[in-house]
Amino acid sequence: MQYRADNPLIVQGDFSVLLEAYHPKFETVRAELAQFADLEKSPEHIHSYRITPLSLWNAAAIGLKAGQVIAFLDEYVKFPLPDNVRRDIASYMGRYGLVKLLAAPPELSAAGKGRSFVPGDYLYLYSHDLPTITAIAGHKETKHLFASRFNDYTLLVAAGRRGMVKQALVKVGFPVEDLAGYIDGEPLHIRLAGTTSAGRPFALRDYQRQAADIFYANGRETGGSGVLVLPCGAGKTIIGLGIMSLINMNTLILTTSTTAVRQWVREILDKTGLTEDQVGEYSSETKNILPVTVATYQMITYRPSSDGPFPHFELFNARSWGLIIYDEVHTLPAPVFQVTAELQTMRRLGLTATLVREDKRETDVFTLIGPKKLDIPWRELEAAGWIAEAVCTEVRVPLNFALRMECAQSPEKTAYRLEAENPAKLRAIEDILARHPAEGVLIIGQYIRQLETIAAHLNAPLITGKTKNAKRDELYERFRQSQIPVLVVSKVANFAIDLPDAGVAIQVSGAFGSRQEEAQRLGRILRPKANGRGAYFYSVVSKDTREQEFAHHRQLFLAEQGYRYEIIDLS
Repeated sequence: MQYRADNPLIVQGDFSVLLEAYHPKFETVRAELAQFADLEKSPEHIHSYRITPLSLWNAAAIGLKAGQVIAFLDEYVKFPLPDNVRRDIASYMGRYGLVKLLAAPPELSAAGKGRSFVPGDYLYLYSHDLPTITAIAGHKETKHLFASRFNDYTLLVAAGRRGMVKQALVKVGFPVEDLAGYIDGEPLHIRLAGTTSAGRPFALRDYQRQAADIFYANGRETGGSGVLVLPCGAGKTIIGLGIMSLINMNTLILTTSTTAVRQWVREILDKTGLTEDQVGEYSSETKNILPVTVATYQMITYRPSSDGPFPHFELFNARSWGLIIYDEVHTLPAPVFQVTAELQTMRRLGLTATLVREDKRETDVFTLIGPKKLDIPWRELEAAGWIAEAVCTEVRVPLNFALRMECAQSPEKTAYRLEAENPAKLRAIEDILARHPAEGVLIIGQYIRQLETIAAHLNAPLITGKTKNAKRDELYERFRQSQIPVLVVSKVANFAIDLPDAGVAIQVSGAFGSRQEEAQRLGRILRPKANGRGAYFYSVVSKDTREQEFAHHRQLFLAEQGYRYEIIDLS
C-alpha cells in the first residue's frame, strides 16, 4: 500500500490512532472508529484514539469481526497499517468467544440441551483450542479456581465461582463468553401501556425497541446480560421497561438517588400495567420489597462501621429476581461489584450514557454486568430529533493577582478549589443569563460554599445533598412548571434527574477531570424541548490555570461524540 495523503487516519505501532478533525470524512470515520477504539485527546486539529484489548472485546461482543476492523483501517489510513497492529487486532478479537462458560458439558450444549440454566454444583469452562484451555488450567492466577478437569477441552468450575472465574480470566487476557444461562425469577406479567395515565399515546421508539431486543436476544443465553449506552434524554428508563416486559419476572432496579428511585416508580406506574402494590421503593425513607423494587446504591452500600457487614445486601436475596437493572452503571460502587460477582445466575442490565469510569474499572463492568451490547452516538439521535441539539461553550474568566499568588503558594488540590471558586465567575454567569432570559437554567457545581454564594447573589433556590428529598422534589417540580427560572444544584443533580424543560446548563466547578461528569451534566438539558429549541451548555473556568487544563480532559468524551466547544475569553 502506498502513502495516501487524502486519507484522515494514521495508525501507529503502539496502537494509537490519529484522526484529522477537519477532514471531509471525519464524522463517518469517527463513528466507525469509536466502535473499537477509545478517545484519549481531542485538540483542535488531530484527535487521538487508542485501540485496547477491552475496546476490541466489546467490539467483538456486538458481532464486529477482526476482518471488518482491519478492512476499515486499511481503507482510511495514510500509511500502511503496522503489521503488529494488524496481527494483534485479529488475536485479541479472536480471544472473545475462544473460552466459553457453559451450564452443561459442551456436547450437550451443542445439541441444544443446555439452554435453560438448572442450578447445579458445577459449570463447564470450555475451549475448542487445547493449548488455550491447558494454559488456563495451569496459569498461576487461575488454576486454583477450578475443581478438576472434566476432559481435555473442559474444566469444572464450582457454580458459586462464576463471577470470580470471569474476573480472573479477563485479567490474564482471556475474556469469557458466558453462555451458562440464568435461573428464572418469579414470574410477573409486565404489560406496556398503550397510553399514559395522562391519556397520551405511548410506544417504544424504534431504537428503544432495537435496544431491548438486542439485550433480550429472544431469551437465548447470548442475551440477558450486558450494557446499553445511550445519550441522556434518549429514554434509557423506557428501554428498561421494554426489557422488563420481554422478561416478565420480578425485577430489582438500582439507581443513584431517592429522587431517581421515585422517577423510576412513576414511569413504571405510568407506562405499564403494574399497580402500586406491585412496585416498591427501597430507600432511607421507605423500605417496601415488592415484585418490582427500586433501590438506591447508597442504601445498598450502607454499613454502620467501616469494617462491618452491609445490612441491606439481603435485598439481593429477598425475592427470586429474574432481572437486576443497574441504572447509571458507570457509577457502580465497589461493594456492588463484589455482590454482583455472586449474582451471575440472574439477568443483568446496565444502563448508562457513558461507560467511562475514572477508577478504570470498565473491565469489571464488562465482566460482571456484561459486554457493551449497543452504543448509539449522541449526534445520531440529535439528527433524528430525539434529543435536543446542543451548543457547548467554554467561558474563560481571569483570575486576579491576589488569587493567583495564593494559588501559587498552595497545594495543588487547594489551588484547584480556589481557581474553581473564582469570584469573577459571577459576572460570567450574569452575562450568560442575560443571553437566555426565557430559558430554564441549571447552575451546577462541585463546591457548596460557591453554590451558596451564587444562589444568594441571584436569589435562586439551591439543592445540595443536605436538601430533604421532599424539598428537592418540590423544587424540581416547580422548575419543570417554569415557576423557577434558575435552579442552583450540586453534584446530586448529575444523574438520573428528569428536567425536560431545562434549556441551559452553566457548570461553575466540577470533579477535576471527570469525563463522565461532564457528559452527565450536558445530559441534564438534552431532553427534547416542546418547541424544538436547542440546548446550551456553558463551562465557566478560570483562565490559564489547572482548572482550564482539567476542563480539557473533562471534554474528551463529548468530543468523541462529535461535540465541539466554542471558547469565549472574558477580560
